[in-house]
Amino acid sequence: MKNITPCRPKWKSTMTDRERFNNQMHYKPVDRCFNMEFGYWLENYTKWSIFTENGITNEAEANTFFSFDRIESVAGNVWLNPAFPETVIEETATTKILMNGDGLLAEVLKDGHATIPHYVKASIVTPDDWKRCKEERFRKDDPERKVDTAALKAEHPPDRDYPLGVHCGSMIGRVRNMLTFEGLAYACYDYPNMVEDMVETACVMVEDFLDQVLPHIDFDYASGWEDICFKNGPIVSVNFFNDVVVPRYKRINKKLKTAGIDIWYTDCDGDVRPLLKGFMEGGINTLFPFEVNGCAHPAELLAEYGKDLRIMGGVNKIQLGSGKAAIKAYLETLTPLVERGGYIPFCDHRCPPNVPPEDYLYYLDLKEEMFGMH
Repeated sequence: MKNITPCRPKWKSTMTDRERFNNQMHYKPVDRCFNMEFGYWLENYTKWSIFTENGITNEAEANTFFSFDRIESVAGNVWLNPAFPETVIEETATTKILMNGDGLLAEVLKDGHATIPHYVKASIVTPDDWKRCKEERFRKDDPERKVDTAALKAEHPPDRDYPLGVHCGSMIGRVRNMLTFEGLAYACYDYPNMVEDMVETACVMVEDFLDQVLPHIDFDYASGWEDICFKNGPIVSVNFFNDVVVPRYKRINKKLKTAGIDIWYTDCDGDVRPLLKGFMEGGINTLFPFEVNGCAHPAELLAEYGKDLRIMGGVNKIQLGSGKAAIKAYLETLTPLVERGGYIPFCDHRCPPNVPPEDYLYYLDLKEEMFGMH
């Protein structure tokens, strides 16, 4: 990685990042709030002068540039392997039809504008498609799924000073990616056994990865990715989620608990409230990045679920783009949550380019003033 000169000092502290994270997430005393952010839209790297003038091109560089606290995660090869070949199937003057790694044919704009692609067709539609895909691309004995635990231990030694997570993949979000939103909706009714087998396969892949790494590395938390909610709630029925997905979370959680891991977040956007009881029953006790506009102010759910629930994120990106007064007013609503513990504030998804860089720096300064050491 290239040398990055930070634009600001790290917040003053008397604890290590690892101690602080663990204490904050367990409602224990901390020297100050854990300081992190959840990245930026790709356009920010070409539009924000503070990035272009300092050669900042990705999130890792930005984290160093802003001197955020360090948080790391270890992930395994727990999905399609090999992925579908990424190829251009068709081209027009303004668009391309691409096959992506999940086997979807996606129509994307040629101008490079980042947007959700229009999916034209999925490779997996029927149980026969899935059977073939599973045999070719979800082999447990695939040598590429074997983890080099010695290298991981060398990279993340036991005496490290930063929190380290173990990534527990996706039980249904990546199945949705493979089938498409509409495809999953139809398949739950047309081929429920196929969908359940896809969830089961995803779970087995994660369990196999965890069996390889958990005995060797002392992790601080677990993470996951689902993205199965939007502003009107989940894209799968609550019954399906509770009957098919939650039992797999429980199996994973049993392994995590045995390894002493009791903080588990999953990255799910939109209104997660209809699924929250299921998440928590399955062992997922932390929401990330907690989108306010599609869901609620974080105080609402923290009040409802008490100290059983934690939240990471929840700084309303609409308010971040609405000027300094709006930023200050919103951060003031988060002060009691930071003081109570179990809550780490950052932009409630990747920060969009409509936030002026000077307002973003104001936001970082204000966070330090309000939530750092005084």
